[in-house]
Amino acid sequence: MRPAAAAAASVLQAPRRALGGVSFVAARCASSSSSVAAAATAYDHVSFVKEVAVTDPPEHLNSLLNVLHARGEKIVSPGAKRGLIPLVVPLSESPQGNLTSLLRWPTAPSGMEMPVVEVRSHGLWLLAKNVNQYIHRTLVEADSRAESGDDLWSAVREDLWSAVGEAGPNIYKRGDFKESQMADLDVYLLKKGWTLSRHSRKESITPPGKRR
Repeated sequence: MRPAAAAAASVLQAPRRALGGVSFVAARCASSSSSVAAAATAYDHVSFVKEVAVTDPPEHLNSLLNVLHARGEKIVSPGAKRGLIPLVVPLSESPQGNLTSLLRWPTAPSGMEMPVVEVRSHGLWLLAKNVNQYIHRTLVEADSRAESGDDLWSAVREDLWSAVGEAGPNIYKRGDFKESQMADLDVYLLKKGWTLSRHSRKESITPPGKRR
């Protein structure tokens, strides 16, 4: 068990950011076995996407599950879909009860990306256009806050890099935000492929049969 976790199970929640509707919730893991437990559940999600959703699972789905767990979300069964639209594949549940999920498109061609969405009672909110983008945003935010001199965020950054594993360097070069010398995190992300401005609201995806 990590020393910091033995003292307190603190959860750091930053204000929600408007870009793409991503909110950052970072939690210190209670033990080194937590990531292992999260990774063990990845097989079920990968199999579900392959066999039930009948589509290609994202390459770094295992890493995403570990990152979600490191952020303090509870990994849930991909079959826990009661009351949800059929196209949603649940991944984790936040302390607020919202589900971070994958969205599969009906009759999607092979290789089509699966967006990461947040399921709420009134609809779906787009978090990222794919798994890699979600992980990228999470790593960049933790990196930028840690570089500001915040010791807690430095610890959070280490937890996240441990969670993402070997996929990390392929998605984000550690320290790249600082090297870019950009003062605005959202501008940096836009240059890296994010399509929504920081002034945009979350992009809402309305369930079939409902009008906004």
